[in-house]
Amino acid sequence: MLDRQKSDGSISDRDLMVQVAAGDRRAFEQLARRHAAAILRLTRAVTGQAATAEDALQQTLLSVYQSASAFRAESSVRTWMLTIARNAAYRIRAKSDRQSLVEERLMELGLGAGWGSGDPETIALAAERKDTLLRALSTLSVQDQEALILRDIEGLQASEAAALLGIGERALKSRLHRARLRLAAALRRESEMSASAQEGPQL
Repeated sequence: MLDRQKSDGSISDRDLMVQVAAGDRRAFEQLARRHAAAILRLTRAVTGQAATAEDALQQTLLSVYQSASAFRAESSVRTWMLTIARNAAYRIRAKSDRQSLVEERLMELGLGAGWGSGDPETIALAAERKDTLLRALSTLSVQDQEALILRDIEGLQASEAAALLGIGERALKSRLHRARLRLAAALRRESEMSASAQEGPQL
């Protein structure tokens, strides 16, 4: 029965969790395949390194398998797994020195994102190249990346993302707004650098 469900993806995350808690290895492998990419995006944002992000992913999956019976369905399975992933990533990152994060004034963010020359969120969403967007995203602080990944990429509800990050929904809304502005500014810089490189040296 599980094989047929695995082929069409009809089995729910919560049903898979019940089977994982009962020791079903195949159910765990399906759950891991379903959410590994989302976990890796978040752990990479937190750790800033591909290798340590992979370590955090493996720790997360191990924790999910070992503590499946502790899942109480108070949130979605994905939110529960991302919470475990975030904690694992921060534990790994805590072993290295953390760079100080500077809070910029909202007006400065707006000017940097190009207020007066188009909506900054539209600029961000209109990025044509995936690698440009990834480079711009990587220049942001961990907090900004987390907010953008959880809300705009993974599509978590505001209440879920806020609970995962340990902040209120109003604080999340403010953080997300600033993160989008910073991303827009970073995309503008990436675009300008790309255009300059394509023009080449002036003869």
